[in-house]
Amino acid sequence: MTFSVLLTERLRLRPLRLEDADALHPVFADADLMRWWSSGPHKSVSETREYVAQNCEGEPWQTWAITRMQDDTALGWVVFIHSKDRPNVREIGYILNRSAWGAGIAREAVSRVIRYGFEELGLRRIYADVDPENMSSIKLLKVLGFQQEAHLRQESKTHIGIRDSLIFGLLQDD
Repeated sequence: MTFSVLLTERLRLRPLRLEDADALHPVFADADLMRWWSSGPHKSVSETREYVAQNCEGEPWQTWAITRMQDDTALGWVVFIHSKDRPNVREIGYILNRSAWGAGIAREAVSRVIRYGFEELGLRRIYADVDPENMSSIKLLKVLGFQQEAHLRQESKTHIGIRDSLIFGLLQDD
């Protein structure tokens, strides 16, 4: 799948590449950061390489590496996930190296992908599935205008057990 490079004032979001695995391994090996991810922390760079390779394949993923304008090193990623039965809807996900936290990078990157989804892809809805204890992600979604739409009890089985899910949605009209 080919898709656009997205630019912001400080960031370049480009298609994820297999070569990004080494830079992303510290992110996916960070147990605290991965607590809220759908899978546990990676034990090796080869595990991260396999994971990155899956996300580079496209369908149903559209994954952008988050990089700074002056440095092409991946700091994290933003992903759109879609299903064929809902062509104008995408799920959004994101992860960012903790060394880049607190600078508004996640907000800037996710906001740009949202704008791309609504303005260029013509989406009508973007949603996120978040663990109720992931306060940083909940705060980011609310800042970006997402509304909590559902609390699904015991929705997911993850590496930390059976977890509830909060569904946040953003409509093109919002």
